[in-house]
Amino acid sequence: MTGEFQRAPELQISQWMNSDEDINLKSCLGKVVLIEAFQMLCPGCVEHGLPQAQKAQQLFSSDDLIVLGLHSVFEHHTAMGPESLKAFLYEYRITFPVGIDMPAGQGPIPKTMASYQLQGTPTLLLIDRQGRLRRQKFGIMSDLQLGAEIMALMKEQPFKVDLGRGQISDEEQGKEIPCDETGCRA
Repeated sequence: MTGEFQRAPELQISQWMNSDEDINLKSCLGKVVLIEAFQMLCPGCVEHGLPQAQKAQQLFSSDDLIVLGLHSVFEHHTAMGPESLKAFLYEYRITFPVGIDMPAGQGPIPKTMASYQLQGTPTLLLIDRQGRLRRQKFGIMSDLQLGAEIMALMKEQPFKVDLGRGQISDEEQGKEIPCDETGCRA
């Protein structure tokens, strides 16, 4: 089965935590990227999404997988500011880089959340080595399924990236891609 995948929208971040430098998806090309979109006051994020992202960071080599957090606040804005987030990351021992989603000019939905059309939190995003969005999962995904999808993406070789069109078909790459819009197959 062939498929086309869209280039993942760039992250729009107002501030990074747990990183000395700004991070963008273009600099992550050649590696699989796992992004965990969360809010501090989201029970599913605290109980499942963030611990799962931490496990992925520990299990997979940083040569192949980059784990990022995306703090997308769309409610209770005053309670979840940067200082509160800093304390939260320390308390929960979250070591991967976390970007604060840039607030929108109008409305409660921050910019990256809007560009990915996220339904809420927790949301897990998987981006392949070519910078294409391969999985967007709102809610909880099993550890086994996530591990299988990461491994499938890691087994793919990095190929050319057409940044002009923003999409690459697997036929252009000359290789069958084991993932499509519904997920990855091992």
